[in-house]
Amino acid sequence: MASSRKPRSADVSAAVRRALPELQGKRVLVALSGGVDSVVLLHALRAERHEALRAAHIHHGLSPNADRWAAFCRRLCKRLGVPLTVRRVRVARKGEGPEAAARAARYAALRKLPFDVLALAHQLDDQAETVLMSLLRGAGVRGASGMRARAKLDGRLLARPLLDVASEAIVAYAHEHDLRWIEDESNRSEALARNFIRLRIAPLLAERYPRWREALARAARHFARSDADAAQALRAFLAARGLRAPSEAKLVEMLKQLTAGGTRTRIAHDGAELLLYRGTVHVRRQAAKGEFHPVAWRGERKLALPALGGELRFRKARGAGIDAKWVEEGTLRVRLRSGGERLQPDARRPRRTLKNLLQEAGVPPWQRERLPLLYRGDELVWAPGLGIDARYVSAGKRSGFVPEWRLTC
Repeated sequence: MASSRKPRSADVSAAVRRALPELQGKRVLVALSGGVDSVVLLHALRAERHEALRAAHIHHGLSPNADRWAAFCRRLCKRLGVPLTVRRVRVARKGEGPEAAARAARYAALRKLPFDVLALAHQLDDQAETVLMSLLRGAGVRGASGMRARAKLDGRLLARPLLDVASEAIVAYAHEHDLRWIEDESNRSEALARNFIRLRIAPLLAERYPRWREALARAARHFARSDADAAQALRAFLAARGLRAPSEAKLVEMLKQLTAGGTRTRIAHDGAELLLYRGTVHVRRQAAKGEFHPVAWRGERKLALPALGGELRFRKARGAGIDAKWVEEGTLRVRLRSGGERLQPDARRPRRTLKNLLQEAGVPPWQRERLPLLYRGDELVWAPGLGIDARYVSAGKRSGFVPEWRLTC
């Protein structure tokens, strides 16, 4: 049964104390807007007597009250004995909304400041709203995982100590410690999606689902774990194919592109390309693009085909594989498809076009033109992944050769 405990001001202090071990001995910079969340975060960190605490206020100039906000932050930091840096930024409005543009300008300015840990005051309501907005946009697992309590920012730590703390607890803390804060007038505008959710949707959800914020935050953690599992799976996938592990930033971008599911997804990495086809990731080696000339096969156990990036191996067997009599005849050759070929891998079913069989087998288009095929004259004998034509299969106790195509680079 879900807890009905009301948020308390003590939740703020407890959350900050949980974050302290990771902050000890590090330069902590609090992003201070002057709103209640960042004011409370700064005060709570100061109350714990963090020795290397600083604050930064980014002056966007978007509000007629922007100068007053900066002045408020100066007075607050002076009272708390916390050094403050104020940076003015110009918000570019091209190609994105004002919220996104302001956020980009804010992070760009913060990145230039000296710190080991950037502390942001996002709280439970922010997280729930972020997840809900992502779901409404049709985001995948990565988008729906919301904000991270801890993340990397240019090799430094980005921390959100209050991410699990409800807004009521934060306001209660502010009142208990006689703190003042500023109200951004833009927070009342329902033209902004986040404000519409906060002002209209959230109260309705709270009536029917009192713990909707906690539920969405919990779902975000599940999504984040799935995202981490996907990252680990991609690392293992690349390693198994002899490709170097990408940087964390590139890995995130690769996952973003792959999970978007576009049919034209192509990602260059370590001399190869990752391509997406029917929901499966494939690797195409960029080195395997040379001109290929037909090769005669006279029973060798191995045929190296460097122009195709692999080798054909042939295993001897009884009553299976390509009947040895066709090999002894000396007319079998390996070449690429020319179009119009037909194959009958199953004697009980009619002969079908190679094109249809490859499509059904899920062979990506870029692989179809570079597959080594075994022919006798103009007749197709064998195709990788499809099998041997019924007319050429060894039967009974007759010797045969079982072909296998292996990529080597």
